[in-house]
Amino acid sequence: MFEFSAPWILLCLPLPLFTWFFLPPLKIEQNQALHAPFFRYLKDFMNAQSFSVATYVRHYSLATLIWVLLVFAAAGPQWLGDPMALARNGRNIMLAVDLSGSMQITDMSLKGQTVSRLSAVQWVAKQFIQERQGDRLGLILFGSKAYLQTPLTFDRSTVIDRLNDSSVGLAGQLTSLGDALALAVKHLKDLPKNSRVLIVLTDGASNSGHFSPLDAATLAANYGIKVYTIGFGADRLLVPSPEGMQTVNPSADLDEKTLSLIAAKTGGHYFRAKDSESLAQIYNQINQLEPIALEKVQYRPKTTLYPWPLGAAFLIAFAVLLRRVFSQFKRVQ
Repeated sequence: MFEFSAPWILLCLPLPLFTWFFLPPLKIEQNQALHAPFFRYLKDFMNAQSFSVATYVRHYSLATLIWVLLVFAAAGPQWLGDPMALARNGRNIMLAVDLSGSMQITDMSLKGQTVSRLSAVQWVAKQFIQERQGDRLGLILFGSKAYLQTPLTFDRSTVIDRLNDSSVGLAGQLTSLGDALALAVKHLKDLPKNSRVLIVLTDGASNSGHFSPLDAATLAANYGIKVYTIGFGADRLLVPSPEGMQTVNPSADLDEKTLSLIAAKTGGHYFRAKDSESLAQIYNQINQLEPIALEKVQYRPKTTLYPWPLGAAFLIAFAVLLRRVFSQFKRVQ
């Protein structure tokens, strides 16, 4: 939508007409003289001019156009973009996703197809990220080491893209859960209180890194960071063996005790997800525990347009000035 930031300035448009018709003409005293050393050249120039009706119309039209452009520029023309809803007091949510070698186990079902654990996480987490409008989200990927893949941002599409681009083993084959927690604390500790949230998803036990998970959880608790932990992976999987199909527990290495202690230390919750459906339900529960801010602020991006009429006015005035200077120069010669 187009609008003026100061539309009342448009009332100045007829000002030259009021000046012309209502102000008295300037009185010139005859006993005063202006010394003009170039008077002879000026006299020759004035005598050579043919002020026809067309000339008057052209001169006054250009003057009127310049005046209108200047007034339009002073009125502050601007273009308003589409309204954008911004939530106040949104949360800062960091997602930490395990990329260790066990995340490639295909014990998940998605849309009737058997997929790896990471594929299921990518699909379900996408829905969660899309719903967190107004929150800042970040992404940490961890395996043998922990890496900040996406800093906290309102750009949810970027977070989704970086998560979808991740692959098993990208950060190593082991699990450095403590380092992932410590890295999240580093990026959350200086943010406003009651807005620091960390969601950790893993399918194993911490067996790498410099920080122990419980020490990192204590550090998170000291900074008021609430940690939700999710243990992911099926508890039954049929695998072929020499004796035929055999049922195994692919989540035997999952350290549920440590994940529960981390959540308890920080005031969060521990969840157990055995399939993609239960993982989606867990994310819905987190949405209820950490509700999205409902107070909205309407924001419309503004693009100022005054340089265009202002520049056009100066260009026209400059062109007229150049034309008169060159015309006078030619006639004097």
